[in-house]
Amino acid sequence: MAPSSSSIRKTIHAYLGRHPDERDALAALFAALERPADVTARTTLPGHVTCSAVVIDRRCRVLHIRHRATGLMPPGGHIEPGDRTLLAGALREVSEEAGIAPDALCLTRQMLGSPIDIHVHDIDANPSKNEPAHQHVDFRYVFYLVGEESPTIKLQDEEVSGAQWLPLSEVTSPTLRAKLLSAQLDGQPEPVNASALIHDGQGRYLLHLRDHKPGVIWQSGAFALLGGGLTHDDRSLKGTLLRELSEEVPDLRLEDLEPHAVEEATSIDGLHVPIQVFTGRWRGNPDRLQLREGVLLRWFTPAELDRLRLSPATRDLIHRHAAGNAPDGKPAAVPAPWGGGSRTVLNGLGVHLHLEDDQGRVLLGLRHPDSMYAGNTWHYLAGRCEQESAVQCLVREAREEAGLVIDPADVELLHVVHVVDTPGGQPLMQLVFRARRWKGVPKVLETDKCLTWQWWPPHELPERLVPYTRMALTAIAEGRTYSQLGW
Repeated sequence: MAPSSSSIRKTIHAYLGRHPDERDALAALFAALERPADVTARTTLPGHVTCSAVVIDRRCRVLHIRHRATGLMPPGGHIEPGDRTLLAGALREVSEEAGIAPDALCLTRQMLGSPIDIHVHDIDANPSKNEPAHQHVDFRYVFYLVGEESPTIKLQDEEVSGAQWLPLSEVTSPTLRAKLLSAQLDGQPEPVNASALIHDGQGRYLLHLRDHKPGVIWQSGAFALLGGGLTHDDRSLKGTLLRELSEEVPDLRLEDLEPHAVEEATSIDGLHVPIQVFTGRWRGNPDRLQLREGVLLRWFTPAELDRLRLSPATRDLIHRHAAGNAPDGKPAAVPAPWGGGSRTVLNGLGVHLHLEDDQGRVLLGLRHPDSMYAGNTWHYLAGRCEQESAVQCLVREAREEAGLVIDPADVELLHVVHVVDTPGGQPLMQLVFRARRWKGVPKVLETDKCLTWQWWPPHELPERLVPYTRMALTAIAEGRTYSQLGW
């Protein structure tokens, strides 16, 4: 089935967001999309949509082929009824005309799956095919070669007479050349997807059963890792993963999220996909999570993987991780159902610094948008206890995060919030300490966690504030020493 008018319209709107000055040039296409005719059919006149593949090698050269009818240009041509998307059509064209298979190509970080150029040009009449003069609206997609060496070109003899690799500065289309030069493309493949290898420290791994929608969902109907693709709004691959997790499982909060490995997969269209895999630990009950995409989440041990529909790459990844990471000896926190049972559950311990200046304002930090917890939200200066006392942890965190020097003798416990942050997650005992005196001015020393420190009047707190921080500040103002949230 050819690409729908709605999907083409969506692609054009996104393109015009980057190139608003080209709206008038595409006005005729917008008008055509409102009519019942298929704009991708070569019989649709006075113009129709085509697609091209701009293939860039490691030396930053662009593949051009010599079409017998139109001259030297990147591989491309008409949309076929079996092309699922315009991008899929571009991949088919480069495979047919130059013999380069989709799995030899990957997306670029700069363009992802968006066209780098949409070019309207005139086509002369072709009496041999009974075609009058008309226009092509060519959607041009950029791909990198995966391999170090350029592949052998296998030309489609009936339409193509030769091939050349040209530097970006010599690309034959002026509009394409200008956009390629401004996009800062380097020809070096890099991950544009991110996934989470989630484990509980006890040898179990959390897997996501995807919806069974072949041709629509990647790894349809199989167990897979949570994650997804980079978007133009993501600042980093870690940010991509955190956004994807917030969309798929908004209540899931991972500990110790770190880059682990770059794995390889194949997209629905057959493209090579490098994936940055992060590891993270979680000890909760997946049945208590709100799952917005897919069928279910379940814990599995490596010994159970052979019973699942699972990609060999994911199976190997889990086995490799398990081989190098022995269980940590800590019991997984899978609580008994609410209101019943007496099973002991490990509670986490966090410390928080409550500082007030001489005007009664409290110190809060704006967390980095890519922060593992509470991105782009205001919060106390805080940290998790390691092998240390709570006061020692507080003093250390104040020095490491903000450059503040605090004498432990000047610290007093002000409030306790007992929090269940996620359904089925580990309960957290959040201790709020007041420092009566300190040395130094708050500075941002951990730029990956905090953007700025600011003093806030208690009656003018920021709207985006961690819920239990707001609860603690309210309780402190009322003179209460304990509160709880999420129980």
